[in-house]
Amino acid sequence: MTEYVTSADGTRIAYQAAGEGPAVVIVDGAMCHRGFGPSAGIAGQLADGHRVFSYERRGRGESGADGADGASGADVVEREIEDLAAVVAAAGGSATVLGLSSGGALALRAAGAGIGVERVAVYEPPFSTSDEQRARFADYRAGVAQDVAAGDRGAAIARFMTFVGTPEPMLDGLRNSPVWPLFESVAPTLVNDAEVLDGAADAAVPTELLAALTVPVLVLDGGLSPDLLRDAARATANAAAGSAYRTLEGQTHEVAPEVLAPVLAEFVAKG
Repeated sequence: MTEYVTSADGTRIAYQAAGEGPAVVIVDGAMCHRGFGPSAGIAGQLADGHRVFSYERRGRGESGADGADGASGADVVEREIEDLAAVVAAAGGSATVLGLSSGGALALRAAGAGIGVERVAVYEPPFSTSDEQRARFADYRAGVAQDVAAGDRGAAIARFMTFVGTPEPMLDGLRNSPVWPLFESVAPTLVNDAEVLDGAADAAVPTELLAALTVPVLVLDGGLSPDLLRDAARATANAAAGSAYRTLEGQTHEVAPEVLAPVLAEFVAKG
């Protein structure tokens, strides 16, 4: 059953809670929400023994606001943290937070914001670890913001798909598929994901923020994921104080819920 909380700026945020036990809040990555992406499957796996909160980041699903409209980069990140804070409050005021992909970057920022994050686990936060990656991200970030500002949602989605390596023939097929309008419906939120990764406008690993964290941190990656994602995971773990790093063998960036969930349950159980 869908429930709602109201964020600090008045935006209505939709969420669903399932199970009983220690609270876990799942933070989706780019374009994903309860109806599209891995969070529903992960919640289903975790609900036996945990109270799992799956929420829709602003501008997605049943949550309000495009989020990027009229907001600067710092404001976008602050609003996203406030949204997560409202969900953590609904969870009882404290929770383990699991962030997937760019949702991991948001989870890490929230962990340092004093909103009740007890511990944080992240799966492949796509930070940049080379000059080439940082320059490429800076170009993408500027371009997707221009696409959204111009109201060209299709161009924003195509830019994102190209940025993450979608082959052109596959991109052409997606443009002509029923899923494309679903992608376009959340296109403005690509700006938000770029901003939470931003760092110094190039998605560099936020080493100062990570070094200052005072909660347990678990960084995960997939054994079959590209080197650039695994490099980012290792760099994140190296920078985060008191962190643990673990590779899930046989997994890619699209991690299987049945593989991820037991690892997270073990992390929660350590207290």
